[in-house]
Amino acid sequence: MKGTAVPRTRASPRRRIWISVVVVFVAITVLWAYLYPPQDYTYPVRDWFPSEPTRELTDAETAARVVFRQILSTPPFIPRNPKIAFMFLTPGKLPFEKLWELFFKGHDGRYTIYVHASREKHEHVSPIFIGRDIHSEKVGWGMITMVDAERRLLAKALEDIDNQHFVLLSDSCVPLHNFDYVYDFLMGSRHSFLDCFHDPGPHGVYRYSKNMLPEVRESEFRKGSQWFSMKRQHAMVVIADSLYYSKFRLYCRPGMEEGRNCYADEHYLPTLFHMMDPAGIANWSVTYVDWSEGKWHPRSFRAKDVTYERLKNMTSIDVSYHITSDDKKDLLQRPCMWNGLKRPCYLFARKFYPEALDNLVNLFSNYTIF
Repeated sequence: MKGTAVPRTRASPRRRIWISVVVVFVAITVLWAYLYPPQDYTYPVRDWFPSEPTRELTDAETAARVVFRQILSTPPFIPRNPKIAFMFLTPGKLPFEKLWELFFKGHDGRYTIYVHASREKHEHVSPIFIGRDIHSEKVGWGMITMVDAERRLLAKALEDIDNQHFVLLSDSCVPLHNFDYVYDFLMGSRHSFLDCFHDPGPHGVYRYSKNMLPEVRESEFRKGSQWFSMKRQHAMVVIADSLYYSKFRLYCRPGMEEGRNCYADEHYLPTLFHMMDPAGIANWSVTYVDWSEGKWHPRSFRAKDVTYERLKNMTSIDVSYHITSDDKKDLLQRPCMWNGLKRPCYLFARKFYPEALDNLVNLFSNYTIF
């Protein structure tokens, strides 16, 4: 008994055409999404310009905004090995090099280090910091030279195309989490972490000068911590800006008219990004600072203050706080949102005295479990 061959059913030509069309459409869609990710995935710049001003822009404003728009709307280049640039702004030596060496250990190729020593260069005690000093200039507290040093660090770090995120740290900063946590937190975020809020009091808008008009209005003047963490496109905006930088260089300094003291490192970047890309920044810093003592400078932590409980408490805070400097002393609270999810705010902390090094090193593997 011979078997009878069963005839194969073939798809109709019309069906084969439709299948081919669908396959091509899906391939094009995937390729397009890879090359041009959704705007809100990288930088939510569709709302990056406020509707105001209704006045006619100056030529300089028009030119600046064209440049900023081009930078912010261009899809970022994603290198094969994206890195974080850790930029240390210090008067001289870095007392916590041994602690940072523990933090970076085992993660070669995922970070770069840059050191701006504004007064004098010291011998580094950790090999990972040797050869990482950049050309530095003297920095005066509260002066525009502080912003100049930040821009100098950003420019140097931008030379490396693999650097995709840029963190500004001081000599008194310490890590609150392990490297993997910090890397995933920053690289996975859609925003830059730049502190920005409106302070109607003497330490806020009172520092504003009308000489900044017409480019910077009092209603746009903002305040924030200088310790930022920003994406590459925002770092390029800072380097590209000359118009708004010049306003702060000329009209934001200590000892201005009517007894005003303006500090550019607290106002320039918050104001710039509030004007140019308000939806692209998180409005809080990932560096913890304790202002609870109500003084001109934040609280500093000595060796006896460094405990496991205190450090873990810093890592669990999930709300950013500010108090206005006017008579109302309003408490401004902002939940720390990471890509729409509420998460702990801080990756780093300051200010720690050098004497705290041994305690921090001994506790490092415990308080940075995550």
